[in-house]
Amino acid sequence: MPRFIFNPSAMSQKLKVSIVQTSLAWEAPEENRKKMDLLLEGLSGVSDLVLLPEMFTSGFTMNPETVAEKMDGVTVSWMKAAARKTNAAVAGSLAIEENGQYFNRLVWANPDGKTFHYNKRHLFTLAGEHKPYQPGKERLIVEYKGWRICPMICYDLRFPVWARNDVDYDLLLFLANWPTPRVRHWDQLLIGRAIENQCYVVGVNRIGEDNNGHSYCGHSAVVDYNGTPLVRIHDQEAVFTASLSRDDLLDYRKILAFLPDRDSFELYSKRSGLGG
Repeated sequence: MPRFIFNPSAMSQKLKVSIVQTSLAWEAPEENRKKMDLLLEGLSGVSDLVLLPEMFTSGFTMNPETVAEKMDGVTVSWMKAAARKTNAAVAGSLAIEENGQYFNRLVWANPDGKTFHYNKRHLFTLAGEHKPYQPGKERLIVEYKGWRICPMICYDLRFPVWARNDVDYDLLLFLANWPTPRVRHWDQLLIGRAIENQCYVVGVNRIGEDNNGHSYCGHSAVVDYNGTPLVRIHDQEAVFTASLSRDDLLDYRKILAFLPDRDSFELYSKRSGLGG
């Protein structure tokens, strides 16, 4: 079952979402935070929600012992400060250590200082991510300014059951380090998740090359509930803000009421023996 996080923020028919597409310095949290500071300048009053790439402090490292932080560490404190400064929620993933275990954790920071988090469920076994990191067991749905938002991480995009809309969200997020050779999959799957779930989908990817020799060409995108890409940023460093309309989304769902015909299902984790 998902965890629902309800915020007392004012209802908003429009939601302004900012994508931060950039290269990342390898295993260098301070350098990456300084770069994000520069990229976030000027967003105050422009955005409601600022989205950073997966593992934005380090790149997609399998060495969490070198970069992992606590939830009361420097980067989460930085995210809270960035949210206050921009007066927008800020979300991004980083390596977090908790009770001797490591998680690829998406942290959501509100301007009022509250934080919520989601641990990546689908760990990328081809890169060995399942060895140093623990998988998440719960979805997170945040209610923010009247919008119900479901944040996920990278490889989760390939698994439609985990992302299935049980009419409990309006916006689906994917923060990623998605490599260039499979970027066509990224482009198409973002569209597929939007169509099948009748929701907005925002995918945030990085650019550049990491220390493992993997290249990334961006293609961060905003896709509407009809599967139409409203924004696609190719391989340049960019900060882009798009305005989403909840009224348009709800009108579309009324006209084409596909979601009530969805199949019901339950998730079961073979690894843990616990429901997902």
